[in-house]
Amino acid sequence: MSIFRLQQFSVSQERAAMKICTDSLLFGAMMPVCPEGRVLDIGAGCGLLSLIAAQLGAGRVIGVELMDDACREAAENFRRSPWADRLQAVRDSIQHFADLESGRYDLIVSNPPFFENHLNADEPMRNAARHNVHLTHAELVGIAARLLARDGVFYVLLPVQSGITFTRLCAQAGLHLWRQAVFRGYAHSKAKVAALTFGRQPVSAPVFETITVYDEPGVYSATARTCLAKLLMRFAGSENAKGTG
Repeated sequence: MSIFRLQQFSVSQERAAMKICTDSLLFGAMMPVCPEGRVLDIGAGCGLLSLIAAQLGAGRVIGVELMDDACREAAENFRRSPWADRLQAVRDSIQHFADLESGRYDLIVSNPPFFENHLNADEPMRNAARHNVHLTHAELVGIAARLLARDGVFYVLLPVQSGITFTRLCAQAGLHLWRQAVFRGYAHSKAKVAALTFGRQPVSAPVFETITVYDEPGVYSATARTCLAKLLMRFAGSENAKGTG
């Protein structure tokens, strides 16, 4: 669908290479936003995560997006939202943006390119969105370490199999794992993606959890419904809402 409607805002995704999915919504709903804090969304796409951050109380959100069409779509989504005065879409590479940026962010969030050294998709836009052709994981970690505030949080969504290497890169940059939440489709399914939370201060025991999205086909789990209740209209007044996948 070209327009994705949520409780408090709508997102046009006609020009987005990667469409909104349940994993991205869960990831956004669980975002550790500091009230009135500054948020940097790296690879903003159509602006979904930036908009969720604004809804959750961020004071200022900058979404940096390399692809011109996606950035223009994000800017349009920001203008139509209830938080237009808090949101800014920047068309730039995050590397160039970081070189010019002197501020620090309370939250840096990214749903980055998933694959390293992987066969590329046929479509150029989808290829750039799914593969780290413009931003390696090492570059992403280095930029986050430079721009994160002293007490800030770095929050990223990755395939489970990339988590160990990514966590090691973060540790080398002085960012320590605080929490790992893996998402699996059903109780019997293997987890595919993980939401990772990092901070500058080490913790004695990071939190590890597993979130099951569906109890059965089309029926969200209680945990997923609770997470998504703040975003999706279908969960606003029903405990037994049906999912669309």
